[in-house]
Amino acid sequence: MQRTRLELFGLLACGLVILVHPSWSCETTTSTTTTKDWWETAQFYQIYPRSFMDSDGDGIGDLNGITSKLEYLKDLGVTAAWLSPIFTSPMVDFGYDISDFFDIQPEYGTLDDFKALIARAKELDLKIILDFVPNHSSDENSWFVKSVNREKGYEDYYVWHDGKVNATTGEREPPSNWLQAFRGSAWEWNDVRQQYYLHQFAVQQADLNYRNPLVVEQMKRVLRYWLDLGVAGFRCDAVPVLFEIEPDADGQYADEEVSGLTDDVDDRKYLKNDLIENRAETIDMAYQWRVVMDDYQRIHGGDTRVLLIETYAPPAYTMQFYGNRSVNGAHLPFNFNLITVLASDGFSAASIKTAVDNWINNLPAGRTANWVIGNHDQRRAASRYGTANADAMNMLVMVLPGASVTYQGEELGMTDGEISWEDTQDPAACNSNSSIYEQFTRDPSRTPFQWTSGTNAGFSTASKTWLPLAADYQTVNVETEEAATRSHLKIYKSLVELRKSSLALQNGSTKYGIISENVFVVKRYLSGTASIIYVANFASKGVTVNLYDFDKTLPTHLTLLIRSLQSAKSEGSLFEVTGLSLAAGEALVLDGSSSSTSTSSRSSRFD
Repeated sequence: MQRTRLELFGLLACGLVILVHPSWSCETTTSTTTTKDWWETAQFYQIYPRSFMDSDGDGIGDLNGITSKLEYLKDLGVTAAWLSPIFTSPMVDFGYDISDFFDIQPEYGTLDDFKALIARAKELDLKIILDFVPNHSSDENSWFVKSVNREKGYEDYYVWHDGKVNATTGEREPPSNWLQAFRGSAWEWNDVRQQYYLHQFAVQQADLNYRNPLVVEQMKRVLRYWLDLGVAGFRCDAVPVLFEIEPDADGQYADEEVSGLTDDVDDRKYLKNDLIENRAETIDMAYQWRVVMDDYQRIHGGDTRVLLIETYAPPAYTMQFYGNRSVNGAHLPFNFNLITVLASDGFSAASIKTAVDNWINNLPAGRTANWVIGNHDQRRAASRYGTANADAMNMLVMVLPGASVTYQGEELGMTDGEISWEDTQDPAACNSNSSIYEQFTRDPSRTPFQWTSGTNAGFSTASKTWLPLAADYQTVNVETEEAATRSHLKIYKSLVELRKSSLALQNGSTKYGIISENVFVVKRYLSGTASIIYVANFASKGVTVNLYDFDKTLPTHLTLLIRSLQSAKSEGSLFEVTGLSLAAGEALVLDGSSSSTSTSSRSSRFD
């Protein structure tokens, strides 16, 4: 097989070149760790509280509803549950516009309800992680009100500016052409203060000024407050927009360049956004938050308090969040490659390999990988990848090294709900119009969790839920899948059990690659223990493969451990390596016991 100069350069960059017929592989060696901290191989589970479980019949999920279902999470094998925002909020952006960072949104419950949730989780040995929203507050927050009125200590809590005067019209205009995430200008005029304020999201979500030390310390105080109440860490929201460029010598902000990606002048993608995203100062702030986590553990003891970072950014920027040789950063910057790369390149084994390469090959030495296929801001995984591939993708994130993240419902194969313009709640869609809202809406992935086939899918006793249910709730739900002989849910549970029991999955080396164009293969192996082989056919037709084309050290036969829902094979059966037949969308996890060949922990790439 011929190699391009770029591919050969990539091989040389690994420090060695190894010829493996019929292709090339690239190996890097890292230290072996047999005892890992809890978060390094954790199964994180995201709960969108508004849609998880309603305990009081108002059609909206709440804290007591979550508490009532913690045993479900324990049964799933979840290590830690991450809750999307539960703080006091006008709910313009459903909790991401916080008016009081130190209290609970009343429709979700009270602080006592939260304490009860923490206590029950502790009884079940489950950890609770909160969503930390550092970039902005609600315009109803007392800090913003004080800043509007220029009260002492709050004058510069937010990003304020006089704006510009148009030389032709004489009218006042926003300070720059910057655009918000929900369409339109990122600047809003305030009549009381007679200045513009920056809002990278909705008008009601005013950006905090992190160049003000008082703001920095205030937000650290927020972290310590919830740590005192027993949380195990934080997922930090929208971190890349924390800082923007400073004004020039004349006090003016520069305009962003046009990106050329769209002709829609109100769409944030119309501009490059280099001046308001992914700034160097943001990395340092994440390091400061890590110090808060580590200091808290040092003073109070207990398990590691984790810092998880949301960042949709290029690898060179994202990897800096991990830290460097002198300072630790986030434990896990979230890895969205299996979302973003597949969205841009299409769903295929090749794009999956690119997504895995981009993380593994850029991962700093000694840091932990993580794998995400969905969240509350994306269409559901089963809808994006196709329901036939739902098990294959759940298998993949469980088999790859590091931590895995599941968004509620992925274990069931839940798909997007259909939300009309009239039922639309998401401000990202509401700020558009009935003709284009479906391009922007996140509501379809936020429909109520499906517990049963009964009224409101067992989510609520209300006459109407805050969002309509997805149409398939009568067949795709916990009750039905628990009762079925085989289901997405039972496959998911088997994966978690294997992940926890397999030393190869916990501590082993990793090899992955493509065979037969659209079949993706992963091998996890560790000397002295059973290796694990993952094989998934992402083609639209069946194929027979020879796994020796991937790894000639495999035994002649492999034992089937777990299979995707549509697979006709039987667990416990032996399958010949040289002629493994796979149906379209079929995915398998197999035992390759005798293939362990190394005591070092390595990652290798097979093309």
